[in-house]
Amino acid sequence: MTRFVAYGLEALEALWRNRARSILTMVGMIIGTASVIAVLGIGKAASGGITNSLDSFGNPGYFVSVDEKQDDPAAAQIQYRDAAVVAAENPDTIAYAFPSVQRNYHIKANGVDYIGAVSSQTGIVFDTLTLHEGRRIDQTDVQGAAHVTLMSESLERRLFGSGQALGQVVRINGVRFRTIGVYDDLKAGIFSNIGQSDYIEIPYTTFSEIAPGPVDSLQVYPKNGASLEDVRAGVVRSLQRIHGPNAQYDVQDAIAFLSAFEKTIDVVGYGLTAIGGVALLVAGIGVMNIMLVSVTERTREIGIRKAIGGSARDISTQFLMEAVILSLLGGGTGMILGVLIVLVAYGFVSTLLGPAPIPWLAIVAVAVGFSMLVGVVFGTYPAIRAGKLDPIEALRS
Repeated sequence: MTRFVAYGLEALEALWRNRARSILTMVGMIIGTASVIAVLGIGKAASGGITNSLDSFGNPGYFVSVDEKQDDPAAAQIQYRDAAVVAAENPDTIAYAFPSVQRNYHIKANGVDYIGAVSSQTGIVFDTLTLHEGRRIDQTDVQGAAHVTLMSESLERRLFGSGQALGQVVRINGVRFRTIGVYDDLKAGIFSNIGQSDYIEIPYTTFSEIAPGPVDSLQVYPKNGASLEDVRAGVVRSLQRIHGPNAQYDVQDAIAFLSAFEKTIDVVGYGLTAIGGVALLVAGIGVMNIMLVSVTERTREIGIRKAIGGSARDISTQFLMEAVILSLLGGGTGMILGVLIVLVAYGFVSTLLGPAPIPWLAIVAVAVGFSMLVGVVFGTYPAIRAGKLDPIEALRS
């Protein structure tokens, strides 16, 4: 241990003698390490924020829609009444089936006329969305086709101002509704069930009164143990009995889609981290280059060390220690810079996508590990070359 401490002190002394060159070499390590940490930290925070937002919608079940590639998609259009038929004919595989509709309508309230998204809602809660005020649409509202509505907090601010929508009257497509609740602002609103932040919901039974005709899709929830194939077979069989044997439908597992989306985000994050790692590769080449220059400049010193009994192993260890310390100094500085970048960027990420934990332990481990790896990998060849120098030839130089 004492020997390694001595090697370390000598390595620091050698780096200090050529401090300008050492600092320039460390710049590459600083940039590379900061890039990897920034991309990894921000990417993980963004991925976590999106995942948390997606998870807040709970299990969206399966979505059944008309296959637009068939010869006559109009003949296969799903009707409001089809939901009850599908649920009744498949009691072993389907727990619930609801018609799902979304339309852009004029929303008028408090002297404001706004064209926004209106979505159908069930009386059964499958998500974990929180309310800013009021209550959710319940089964009583659905069964009575009540003219009640639940809106996003951003739409409340647009129509009434903050905290003033509860109990107020809203006209949707000219029909009068009473506001019973307001959702909390949702981060990552682009992933909401209707695709935007200014939205309003009404019971699906009420929706069928103000917008009779085909629905967009069926939202189907399977019973425990029922597979996607079981549900697909039963739903398609029922719909083909209603609309004809040539009708074709798509049945999509929303959970599987969201899982694939989350994996795609992770892959993108790792890809960006790998791109940042290219900067570390370049920095490593710089470390190797500077160590080779150092070996050339200190050839006579190496010859003297060997002449007084220094072994090839001692010489190699000395130069390898210099490369590792150079890398660690650059990596440590880069880590501090990268952490600062992540802290600054996290405020923007959390505002846009919602709060998410940052894996600081993994980030620090990556920074230290990469720095050590760069120092060892790119310092090994110069160190071996220094250790193999012939002492007589070295002294002559």
